[in-house]
Amino acid sequence: MIEMQAKEAAERLGITQRMLRHYENEGLLDVGRTLNGYRSYTEVDLRRAGRVRDFIATGFSTREIRAMSACLSDEGAGPCEGGLEKLKEKLEHIDRLRAELDEKRSAVMDRLATLQNGLATVSSR
Repeated sequence: MIEMQAKEAAERLGITQRMLRHYENEGLLDVGRTLNGYRSYTEVDLRRAGRVRDFIATGFSTREIRAMSACLSDEGAGPCEGGLEKLKEKLEHIDRLRAELDEKRSAVMDRLATLQNGLATVSSR
């Protein structure tokens, strides 16, 4: 089994060593240690950390990911208990946020138009 230290693991994942430690501190990774106490990452650890990274990149919090921990293991990499439901919930949340932003954008656009029309009226006098 190939093992590597945090620096190489982080480089392979395209994240920082600090992020790897964060994943571990949040209970998302359980990384082995060498005799001298250094973290030692296996290919299985890298795949799990990659899944965590990808969930975070799509907007999941570490709390939400922890609730889907069965989806992070190699055995759960496909469909897993609760995974589809959590993804659907996240999509609904994103859709709600998007609708709220659209409403705010529309309100700002209306206000901008009102102010521009008011300035144009003052300038034409």
